[in-house]
Amino acid sequence: MISRRELVATAALTCAVVVAGCGIGQGPSSDGTAELTVTRDFGAERLIDASVDDPPESETVLRLLDAEAEITTLYGGGFVQSIEGLDGSTAGSRSFDWFFYVNGIESAIGAADARVYGGDRVWWDYREWTAAMRVPAVVGSWPEPFAHGSEGKRFPVRIDCLGEDEDCAAVADRLEAEGVAASIGTEAATVEGELLRVVVGTWDEVQADSAASLIAQGPATSGVFADFELAADGGYELVALDAAGETVRGLGEGWGLVAAAREGEQQPTWVVTGTDEAGVDAAVELLDTDSLRDHYAVAATEGLEVPLPVTEAAYPRIGGTKEQP
Repeated sequence: MISRRELVATAALTCAVVVAGCGIGQGPSSDGTAELTVTRDFGAERLIDASVDDPPESETVLRLLDAEAEITTLYGGGFVQSIEGLDGSTAGSRSFDWFFYVNGIESAIGAADARVYGGDRVWWDYREWTAAMRVPAVVGSWPEPFAHGSEGKRFPVRIDCLGEDEDCAAVADRLEAEGVAASIGTEAATVEGELLRVVVGTWDEVQADSAASLIAQGPATSGVFADFELAADGGYELVALDAAGETVRGLGEGWGLVAAAREGEQQPTWVVTGTDEAGVDAAVELLDTDSLRDHYAVAATEGLEVPLPVTEAAYPRIGGTKEQP
């Protein structure tokens, strides 16, 4: 997502881009149905669901949104200020704005320039960005980006199996059910070219992976509102964070996490991990649309799923209130 500050600096370059387009023809279509979702508060409330079949070459993220919602823009159409009357704003030290993802990947270009292809899942979310101005990748558009990739280009998918073979095979089965073939490696390998990875194993096993390790650096770096801390018994416990990046509580053993991280300009790496083997099993079970849709990341234990960051409404479900740091 291009920041407000960056857009101000480049307004002269984008002022010619308007929602109505540039008067050119629609161009050839892209086969498939593109979906639009609009939510607020990290996906907690869904506002709009829409779709378009075989989007033409001229279809952009901004055009698709403008066709389905009342919007206002700034900087010649390069920045969406409001959707359905909900404006970007500040409240004390807290900041709120609209951000968008295409197939679960935060765009490096503005909505007026980002083309929509058949099969794409476009997601706009109004959220607080005080603790994380950038969230480079999210899991809420499953089975994307594995099924259709990014910018109309599909990528090979590799499972880096750092844990139990059965867990990795189960992840491969979940992908195969969505029409995605994935290779399985038995150790983390050098990332070469454009590749989508899924890293699988307990946190003790995956934390050395360069992409997974971003989670330990906090939401401001990874965009993931979770952490793992050493427990008294020498294992790890999953720590749930709120939208401000503050600890809600440690969740204890048996918890799993599905999250996405992104190193630089590489394609996203999904991390399917847990405090222990029971946690990894719970994470694998999350790999479906019902569990992941409209969520940035999800934590789970047997019988309980918690979207991250944790909202106040979810505090009772995980057994407590927010701890003060």
